[in-house]
Amino acid sequence: MEHEAEFLLEYNQKVELINEWLENVVPQAEGDCIALYKALRYSLFAGGKRIRPVIAMAVCEMLGGDVEQVMPFACAIELIHTYSLIHDDLPAMDNDDLRRGQPTCHKKFDEATAILVGDALQALAFEIMSRSEINPIIVLECIRTVATAAGGDGMVGGQIRDIGGCEDAELHNKMNNLKTGALIMASAWMGALVGKAAIEDYRPIGIYAQSLGIAFQVKDDILDVEGNAEKLGKKTGQDSVTDKITYVSHMGLDRAKDYLLELTDNCKDEIAIFGEKSFFLQDLATYLYERDN
Repeated sequence: MEHEAEFLLEYNQKVELINEWLENVVPQAEGDCIALYKALRYSLFAGGKRIRPVIAMAVCEMLGGDVEQVMPFACAIELIHTYSLIHDDLPAMDNDDLRRGQPTCHKKFDEATAILVGDALQALAFEIMSRSEINPIIVLECIRTVATAAGGDGMVGGQIRDIGGCEDAELHNKMNNLKTGALIMASAWMGALVGKAAIEDYRPIGIYAQSLGIAFQVKDDILDVEGNAEKLGKKTGQDSVTDKITYVSHMGLDRAKDYLLELTDNCKDEIAIFGEKSFFLQDLATYLYERDN
């Protein structure tokens, strides 16, 4: 990647700011609910890449917005994402024992606690957004964006389709647009809303986010086949064990890799309309294309 050192420095600075914000807004593990918040903080601070809040910050900055104003919404989307992972790992869903190299929430604690942690994270996300003191119309639109992306017409809708199975390639792609792509799209939309994007800005930002969301899932499917379990922090080969439909099973490994490159190039081409201000988002697409975990 060109300018890799500069990109990683900026990326890590964003992640550090996100973690500082999360540390401040998430209750400590103390008092009557110590068991709940101990498990919540265990999952939230388990070393995630913070891709979604980084996207919200980067889009806002690209448009000349105030990054401090987008932080409540960026952090909220990370809380929603973390809740989705906790519930996705449950025995009734993917039944995973490891997440980011550590026992999943229900393995570290218990299933009931894991369910309640997910519930608490979702509620806390909306509480944090509602505290924002920027233009109430923007706050309301951001809240609606997250609610739609997280619900039946977004992530949860994608998850139920995943449980049912998507043999058809078109339906499989739609499922991933919802399950993985919806929160990534919402992250970009919130950055655009707080950054006061012009109407014509939404199309390239939307295409960037949609392509990035699918690319993220394609890369995950590829890593499940040929990734390193130690680097991934979870078992590989699980998709074939469960006979799960993936981009690799649909396309074959070589075609999936070609598709990943096409999506990555499309991300960069669309966002390049914003010139030098888009370099970080372009490099982010490359970074996710090259990742090994």
